[in-house]
Amino acid sequence: MLLLRILRPRHLRLRLQLVSHLHTSPVLCAPKLQTFKLADIGEGITECEVIRWAVTPSSTVSQFDLLCEVQSDKASVELTSPYDGVVTELLVQEGEIAKVGAGLCVIEGEGEDGVEEKEKEKEKEAPTPVQEAVPPTPPASKPEPQRRPHPLDPSAPSSSSSTKDTHTLATPAVRIYARTQGVDLTRIAPGSGRAGRIERSDVDAFLASQKVGEQRVLEGGSEAPLVVELGRTRAAMWRAMEKSLAIPHFGYSTTLDITALHQLLPVLKAHIPSHYRPDQPSSSPPWNPAHALGVPATPDVDPTGRYTRLTYLPFLLKALSRAMMEWPLFRSGITPGTEPDSGEKRTLTIRPHADIALALATPTGLYAPVLRAADTRSVYGLASDIARLGAKGRAVPAKLTQADFAGGATLSVSNVGAIGKGVHANPVLVPGGGVAIVALGRAEWVWDVSDRAWKGKTEGEEDEWPESEGAGLGGGARRLHLPVSWSADHRVVEGAELAAFVECWRGWVEHPGRFVGEGV
Repeated sequence: MLLLRILRPRHLRLRLQLVSHLHTSPVLCAPKLQTFKLADIGEGITECEVIRWAVTPSSTVSQFDLLCEVQSDKASVELTSPYDGVVTELLVQEGEIAKVGAGLCVIEGEGEDGVEEKEKEKEKEAPTPVQEAVPPTPPASKPEPQRRPHPLDPSAPSSSSSTKDTHTLATPAVRIYARTQGVDLTRIAPGSGRAGRIERSDVDAFLASQKVGEQRVLEGGSEAPLVVELGRTRAAMWRAMEKSLAIPHFGYSTTLDITALHQLLPVLKAHIPSHYRPDQPSSSPPWNPAHALGVPATPDVDPTGRYTRLTYLPFLLKALSRAMMEWPLFRSGITPGTEPDSGEKRTLTIRPHADIALALATPTGLYAPVLRAADTRSVYGLASDIARLGAKGRAVPAKLTQADFAGGATLSVSNVGAIGKGVHANPVLVPGGGVAIVALGRAEWVWDVSDRAWKGKTEGEEDEWPESEGAGLGGGARRLHLPVSWSADHRVVEGAELAAFVECWRGWVEHPGRFVGEGV
């Protein structure tokens, strides 16, 4: 009994000491590690590519500060911080793909939620005084092959870490240019500029030297073929083209006589409203008596939507919108939820306005932003929209946003004639791309020897054939013809309906004076 009385207090004291050693830090007062996750940005997007980080580890951020810029299949989106704190880790590097719901970075702050699971695991795995945990030796892992991004994708990072060039001297423009060319600035530094700053000429010289080296390797024949990875936009195009095979296409080709439009174009160009023109040097405009009661307000136009050159495209789109208003079928689309594989009764949804998608070939891939309610826009307004969307699409990375694609379109236009001398094409419809698509070829002057041109003008045809050279002399007439190629969803559009719709469009294009009579 005496022995038990002596040992018992020591045993209790030992247990108290052991327990006291388990909690020596105020856990509740420690900073929390918040995991910033990629949220659902809408339009059915399941993954995005991180194209630019605005922060680095150890950067201090506040709420609504820019963290990074991600790009989906359709547009780029800037993501801001929901927390105040310090960035401790970047979980996804530039050029890598992140799934929706996956973590992008870790922010250490005083938040109450979102404690990092790693910290919880560390607490669970804390060693006890009774038994020390011996960490197992990690097995040797087989190195995985590193995927290389597509070299044609300007948004792809260089082969070296993108954080290395932060220690080099270069202007933002040179950094962007080097990134588009896939050049690591650390391989060029120091540059030829002041204090070793890298200039664009340094990047060009480096690219020239690389091309010479590649040519020598090709001549030697010792270099193995290079396997590259498709960029985000090209991968999306791959999937869309595979789905397009489920749509039965009906094709239709013809030519439009745009001679009258060609003669009208200089008049339209000479009278472009001032608010659509680029900023001119300030000068006192001539006094107008009509402004005695106040100068009418002009609409606010985005600087990228200003222009000095007017083409046929906005007029063709305007004429197309007028034809769509006469043919509701081409303002319709398959009602969501009634697709062929849904089992529901097939229905179409007719829109009140003409929504037209414009295909854009950009450095980062193919996009199709939407010109909403084109029937309510003037030719000058459509030209401004085309210039604005083109400038956003040509930016690297592309500056097109979800708002530029919202709602989709029922008809698409591809102006392939602006690139080469192609005459006819076979445009492809993709699910969600509308019921029809038209490819515009390259306009060419031809000698028209049709019956109407051969016989010359007859009474009442003066407006139809203005300035027909050689008409009535047995030689035909010189006309400007525009080839167009159509594809329509044959599940919705009949062949006769497409042909009649194109003829309706022809009536607006070949007789631009109708716009005056219609007041549009």
